[in-house]
Amino acid sequence: MFLGRKTDLDRVRWLFRTFPIVGILGPRQIGKTTLAREIARRRGRDTTHFDLEKPADLARLADPSLALEGLRGLVVIDEVQLRPELYPVLRPLADRPRRPARFLILGSANPALLRQSSETLAGRISYHELSGFRLDDVGSEAWQRLWLRGGYPRSFLAKDEDESLVWRQSLVATYTHRDLAMFGSRIEPSTMERFWKMIAHSHGQVLNSSELARSFAVSDATVRRYLDRLQGTFMARVLPPWSENLGKRQVKAPKVYVADTGLLHVLLGIREQKDLESHPKVGASFEGFALEQVVRRLGAEWNECYFWRTHQGAELDLLVVRGRTRLGFEIKHTDAPGVTPSMKMALADLKLNSLDVVHRGREGFPMGERIRAVPISRLTKDIEPLR
Repeated sequence: MFLGRKTDLDRVRWLFRTFPIVGILGPRQIGKTTLAREIARRRGRDTTHFDLEKPADLARLADPSLALEGLRGLVVIDEVQLRPELYPVLRPLADRPRRPARFLILGSANPALLRQSSETLAGRISYHELSGFRLDDVGSEAWQRLWLRGGYPRSFLAKDEDESLVWRQSLVATYTHRDLAMFGSRIEPSTMERFWKMIAHSHGQVLNSSELARSFAVSDATVRRYLDRLQGTFMARVLPPWSENLGKRQVKAPKVYVADTGLLHVLLGIREQKDLESHPKVGASFEGFALEQVVRRLGAEWNECYFWRTHQGAELDLLVVRGRTRLGFEIKHTDAPGVTPSMKMALADLKLNSLDVVHRGREGFPMGERIRAVPISRLTKDIEPLR
């Protein structure tokens, strides 16, 4: 069964109008291969698929130029980070007249870790990040299930909470003990798992790398290296601060989140919805969940997203800046949000076009000039994608 993903399908098809190579990037087990198969099915043309984790497919690519040159239609290369030497081979193939083949490459790391591809294929490739299921995919009525289990397809679609939990626990173990090694990581698996759990306890907070370094008995540089590895493999989100000359002292350290709330809950030892509701991190967990859903509903790039906080106490959970448009979002784990002085300050100081307060209640309502309350269950109806 192919569930949802219409937004992702449309985006990849749109990118292929301009670029001969499209990269779908995202964490392992997020559904990249399933999406690629659906793209191939809808194109209705010849498709050749290489899975670089299979010895037989690696053997087929022993001479990559010879293997790829004669192919037509769509060529899918899965887990491309395992063979970075393929990138120079793809360059002349992408430059052929009439483009007899298009290439869809799937990878489990962001372009910074796939540095060779960005250098070799500049101007020929565009990337699309595939995250877990979104509210558009599963339906707004399933938001609590999506929040608890996270967006990984096998976790969300599991028959019950126990099956979902065991699958996520296995994913955490596989990631730390096997997947990281694919990217040349020399970090001990137990060390990275402990660090990841510490990031989970810092979820939604301004990053204090010095405090983390002291708690972990490592240097600040080591903390940043570990965090870069989590971020580079889509396991952590680092939200930068917005700063401009407002005549106020503003926080300049980023905020950190575990990218998927289902994995966050495993790392925090949360098993069921009742455990989540009584956990000290419930508000931070809801913030991370809603933030991810808002960004993806808007169709915003992560480099357009910030948070804002001053040392005087004013703050904004999410600021999205595209051109002259500035959209603000506050996220409240309550069913009855109210306007705060901080919201008014953010609206005025940041010159926001609007400020939406995303909450867990059922009703949406105006809260003031350019401020409104938006229930998480109505996110896909009340918030329009950016133009």
